[in-house]
Amino acid sequence: MTSAARLPERLTLDEAAATLAALRTAVAGQGAAGDVTVNAGALRHFDSSAVAVLLELRRDLQPQGRALRVQDWPPRLQDLVRVYGVQELLRD
Repeated sequence: MTSAARLPERLTLDEAAATLAALRTAVAGQGAAGDVTVNAGALRHFDSSAVAVLLELRRDLQPQGRALRVQDWPPRLQDLVRVYGVQELLRD
C-alpha cells in the first residue's frame, strides 16, 4: 500500500515547519505500512526548504522501512535536488 500526500503551492522557509508537520500528520493517518508518495505538482513558489522538508520526511520514514517517492516534480525542484546532490535520496 502507498500513502499519498501533497506539497502546497508555496513552500519556503516560512512554511517549512508547518508543511512538514502536515505531511507527518498525513503519513501517520495512513498507518505504518507501505511507501509514501508525495505529489509535488502544486509547488509554484518554493526555495531550498522544499528539499529540506522532503529529506526530513524521508528520514522519518527510514526507521519504519518505508520509502519516499516524489511525483510530478516541478523542473526547478529537480534542479535544486541535483544542485544539492541528493537526487539518489529523492527519486520518484
